[in-house]
Amino acid sequence: MLRLAHPRSRGLTLVEILVALLIMSIGLLGLAGLQTLSLKFNTSAYYRSQATALSYDFVDRMRANRPAARAGDYNVAAQDPPPACDAAQVAGSVAEQDIATWQNALACRIPQSTGEVAIVGNDVTVTVRWNDSQGEDEFMFRTAL
Repeated sequence: MLRLAHPRSRGLTLVEILVALLIMSIGLLGLAGLQTLSLKFNTSAYYRSQATALSYDFVDRMRANRPAARAGDYNVAAQDPPPACDAAQVAGSVAEQDIATWQNALACRIPQSTGEVAIVGNDVTVTVRWNDSQGEDEFMFRTAL
């Protein structure tokens, strides 16, 4: 017959296993929460990058049509509610087409976004707003014509 040196130590008890499972599940829940926050912040950074690129694009369009920009044809007021993503072409002047293209690109790339452009002399202020509960929800870009 086999005798154990310590008859009471025969392996893990059920309580030890349950405690290990509890600690492991808390760690996995923490990792899931971290992944969720990372996804939200990455989405916020993507929207900001899109707002930056679209603002630069619009200012380049204004510089290409400088006489119309100085005449105030590129002043854009914020729309409420924000426009929907619609690829319909707009007939009209080059400035009207540029504005429509820019607003459509904003609506397609950044949900619930609206853009505003104010030209005072040579100073241009482009403001893009969107609903972002995690980060900044506004991008403002200032430059000169």
